[in-house]
Amino acid sequence: MAKHGKNYRNAEAKIEAGKLYAPKEAMTLVKDNASAKFDETVEVTFRLGIDPRKADQNIRGSISLPHGTGKVVRVAVFAEGEQARAAEEAGADIVGSDDLVAAVQGGTIDFDAAIATPNMMAKVGRLGKVLGPRGLMPNPKLGTVTMDVAKMVGELKAGRVEYRADRYGICHVPMGRVSFELSDLVENYGSLLTELLRVKPASSKGKYIKSISLSSTMGPGVRVDPSKVRALMED
Repeated sequence: MAKHGKNYRNAEAKIEAGKLYAPKEAMTLVKDNASAKFDETVEVTFRLGIDPRKADQNIRGSISLPHGTGKVVRVAVFAEGEQARAAEEAGADIVGSDDLVAAVQGGTIDFDAAIATPNMMAKVGRLGKVLGPRGLMPNPKLGTVTMDVAKMVGELKAGRVEYRADRYGICHVPMGRVSFELSDLVENYGSLLTELLRVKPASSKGKYIKSISLSSTMGPGVRVDPSKVRALMED
């Protein structure tokens, strides 16, 4: 078991063992307990009552958070012609076609998200082994394979996040920074929660949201009462 530092142990001591906190109270604890010298990311973890081995229970998608994530996102766009110009005007950091494909194949991956037009996917598809493991492969289900590249560049820059359940049915999603106003974290959390409830598989039986926890980059997790999934403003 990894040993934690003094700040972590002090923060952990402020969390009542076994207690399930109301969402707003949990967020307040996460903010108050953050002690790193940088602006820590706030992450929410949902453990879902799904069977990821079943195709119809694979939870994956993306959502634009009302207040973003606080992270500067570098966006690459695989496009040509008019779409390439639109991507540049929308603020994409890197735009290219064959040249960008070659750069990625050569090991240059200087971006956090990637978009491609449908006609580029025959070429971009060859980058699957490079981009796939990094979660950077454009995907039509996530809206990152599109002709409307300008819109997607704007959404990614504004704080669009991807959620995906792992093989244990757990979703880890960044939802802001500890420097955010509490009300902004509450709204981001509410949007994520609403989205996960929206995509609940019809074949999922029993309790869908089994557990929720909130944490900062360097801080301990604070468990949220899943029976109060909609009690966002409860003290």
